[in-house]
Amino acid sequence: MLIDYRPEPFTNFKDEKNQQEFQNALQLVESQLGQDYPLIINGQRITTEEKITSVNPSKKAEVVGRVSKADQALAEQAMQAAAQTFEQWKNVPGPQRARYLFKAAAILRRRKHEFSAWLVHESGKSWAEADADTAEAIDFMEFYAREMIRLSEEQPLTRLPGEDNELYYIPLGVGVVIPPWNFPLAIMVGMTTASLVSGNTVILKPASTTPIIAAKFMEILEDAGLPAGVVNFLPGSGKEVGDYLVEHPLTRYISFTGSRDVGLRINELAAKKAPGQKWIKRVIAEMGGKDTIVVDRDADLELAATSIMYSAFGFSGQKCSACSRAVIHHEVYDEVLQLVVEKTKKLTLGDIKNLDIYMGPVIDQAAQDKILEYIEIGKTEGRLVLGGEKGSDEGYFVQPTIFADVAPDARIMQEEIFGPVVAFCKAESFDHALDIANNTEYGLTGAVFSRNRAHLEQAREEFHVGNLYFNRKCTGAIVGVHPFGGFNMSGTDSKAGGRDYLYLFTQAKLVSEIY
Repeated sequence: MLIDYRPEPFTNFKDEKNQQEFQNALQLVESQLGQDYPLIINGQRITTEEKITSVNPSKKAEVVGRVSKADQALAEQAMQAAAQTFEQWKNVPGPQRARYLFKAAAILRRRKHEFSAWLVHESGKSWAEADADTAEAIDFMEFYAREMIRLSEEQPLTRLPGEDNELYYIPLGVGVVIPPWNFPLAIMVGMTTASLVSGNTVILKPASTTPIIAAKFMEILEDAGLPAGVVNFLPGSGKEVGDYLVEHPLTRYISFTGSRDVGLRINELAAKKAPGQKWIKRVIAEMGGKDTIVVDRDADLELAATSIMYSAFGFSGQKCSACSRAVIHHEVYDEVLQLVVEKTKKLTLGDIKNLDIYMGPVIDQAAQDKILEYIEIGKTEGRLVLGGEKGSDEGYFVQPTIFADVAPDARIMQEEIFGPVVAFCKAESFDHALDIANNTEYGLTGAVFSRNRAHLEQAREEFHVGNLYFNRKCTGAIVGVHPFGGFNMSGTDSKAGGRDYLYLFTQAKLVSEIY
């Protein structure tokens, strides 16, 4: 009998035994750097001449690995394989599909530090951030497996005498899964396994900056015994392969996490009916945020300042949930700003392979250039009080940066920067603070620090975000605890890690029989 779902515990790196085990995992990964990884289509390994090269953002001269790069002909091959496999896979009972996830979760749990070490090298995550990413991947599989078992059971309906009525959740078809680089294990695993456990087949197009961790996860799926063709591994360019798959008439849905602009393009392309297409394509999208922490005048200022710092600069601010806007009541504005600056000055920046380093690099040169451009914009829109420069040229480092006295409509208060930059804005009242918090086109996460119950209840009703937190940081959602997804330009409010999520990958069929 299954035990109830419980989130995977995080590793305590204060324990010397855990430190040594993680060091061993880092050494194991270092011994495997620079290898080539093939495409996997219907279980067949395919090597192409053209490659996508993954580099360590902390040490950009170090090659993590290379994956073969697909073209449209290989994308078509993957689509046909997925479509053919679907005809068998859709008939596998839900509980049986769930057992593949339980097995894969157990394998990943045994290789937990190894996968976290890959994240350190490929995405520039700290030990703690990498450990949380891997734990979340395990959580997604454990949670979605149980959800599929629940959806496979008899569903509650109003009963009528003389009739037998049953509701089934059946799979959709071939799904194109396009995960992001910032959670290259957790979100990739969540999107992929939610798809397959629901009875769909998958074409997985990993992020081009972090394809190796996806290639390593394919090893786990194979080790778990997943049939060939259920998940097809297809690295390639978004313009050539991504668009082709989105527009393909056999594509039933697209599961995407990434930027607003790419998400909108996918939605636009998917809305156009292709010749031979028999359905309306479904788009499941999480597209980023411009997230605000509001600090009321009676808040615990020490807690608020610490939470702003961690929310803004954890993983160098490269989270769609990261705090990039701090809206502070004018009576405590100067004190909160000073506290955040003092705390941020103590953060260490450098090669994240070292346990004593808190903040590592941003993902690549393009990201570094974009962030530095926004910092220059910020210098014209506010008062630079900390940071604002690059770090070591050995990697793609950007100092944690704080701007003060920024207007609510400034660009650095409105546009997603996706880096270690936070803008402080002064509010004249709590009502004013909520007005500012709601003045962007996004609506993903937010937080309010206050001891005023009336203000918290007001925020509960008026702060328009998908994930709202009181008196805690606005990052760090846990599967099953904080179902995650946002409003407006933050996406389709897909609520990953929640009881509604698998409905997005299925369709309900009612069968009624009169006796």
